Amino acid sequence: MDEKVYINLIDEAFKAREKSYTPYSNFKVGASILFENSKIFSGCNIENASYGATNCAERTAIFKAVSEGYKIIKAICVIGSFEDFTYPCGICRQVIIEFAESENIPIIIAQGRDKYVVHKLKDIIPFGFSKNNLV
Repeated sequence: MDEKVYINLIDEAFKAREKSYTPYSNFKVGASILFENSKIFSGCNIENASYGATNCAERTAIFKAVSEGYKIIKAICVIGSFEDFTYPCGICRQVIIEFAESENIPIIIAQGRDKYVVHKLKDIIPFGFSKNNLV
């Protein structure tokens, strides 16, 4: 996967981040996910006064995609803080595994277009489990 794809995913995650609903934490997160057929879905975090009803950006994007018939994740990008790297939470990592094409999909963690790191799924959730036993 080339850098142009990464930059496009970063841009889409940043746009999604701006739509976050975070009246409690004021911590905005955006995610963009590349699915099969080069389709990109994005999502933001959505908080709720009942914290358990809060949804992360990654899961928002994945659930949007699955509801539209897309089920194979090829790459994912997350952008939260501009000062630190914001990684997916444990629940999001588990949902990512459920739909990941392989354990080697790129996970792009960005602070912006010019500052990001790329990991493989297997590196951010070692010993995970799935129906495909990916990691």
